[in-house]
Amino acid sequence: MQRAFHLLRRRLISSIPVLLIVIVGTFLLLEAAPGDAVDAYVLSIGGGDPALVQSLRASYGLDQSLGARLWLYLTSLARLDLGWSVTFGRPILDVILERLPNTIWLMGSALALSFGLGSILGIVAGARPGSMSDRVLSVGSLALYAVPSFWLGLVLSIVFAVQLRWLPTSGIETIASGKQGFERALDIARHLILPVGALGFIYLALFLRMMRAGMAQAWRQDFALAQRAKGLSRRRIVLRHIARNALLPLVTMLGLQAASMLGGSVVIESVFAIPGFGRLAQEAVAGRDAPLLIGIIIVSALLVILVNLLVDIAYALLDPRVGASGATT
Repeated sequence: MQRAFHLLRRRLISSIPVLLIVIVGTFLLLEAAPGDAVDAYVLSIGGGDPALVQSLRASYGLDQSLGARLWLYLTSLARLDLGWSVTFGRPILDVILERLPNTIWLMGSALALSFGLGSILGIVAGARPGSMSDRVLSVGSLALYAVPSFWLGLVLSIVFAVQLRWLPTSGIETIASGKQGFERALDIARHLILPVGALGFIYLALFLRMMRAGMAQAWRQDFALAQRAKGLSRRRIVLRHIARNALLPLVTMLGLQAASMLGGSVVIESVFAIPGFGRLAQEAVAGRDAPLLIGIIIVSALLVILVNLLVDIAYALLDPRVGASGATT
């Protein structure tokens, strides 16, 4: 446990410059883009006189120099103040905290589904490389991985929501249902089945193929041959030795795919009309709300860093060599 703590401390220290680069780089990129929130607002109301435009830019601090705005934003972030959303007319932190739980539920459930079921199916496929089950699962995972997530979401919605009417078509929960406690949790779970399936099945195929490939390679290692020479049962070798060694690169991929899954949630939230983080980013782009978009990117970076920290801890617990004598993943 002490190895994991030291590894976590090193990762936290190294995450600070990464987060700073994300903040400054995003700010400069958005400043280089043409137009701003005032332009979007004036366009939405059908135009405005130059005095109004100048007054709005002054009220939002857009008339200051680039360096002054960057310094002001960094000092505000130091006070945990993400600024004011022009699109929603509310503090950005309040808007993000309102939408973030929906995306966390979606992404967390999809990660659990893809990693858990993908690992199990990968063990089944890799237990006997070249067998019929291995070939069926390999071909099925390849076909599933080739399917776009938005297309899979539309198909699942048409089949299970429109035709069979087993599940709701959109939203995170039933509007004005008045449900509380366990009933509300069940209602949210029913609404999440289709989007979680559409997002998780694609990554499930990836984890399945990686687990299968890792186990097929582990069977050719010397330790596997030694265990078979001892007369251990195939099931014990698979579960206690082969699968554990093949699981290490899978855990690493879990951290790498967290960012991709967060980006993929933008499409899935649009397909199923889920008021989450992805749709919030879409609304910020449409309204040219640069402060809100920067806040979304910063929180997204924090989520990815947090997931990778948890992955590092899991990796250190699985592999005793990690974190010992300054070793890193």
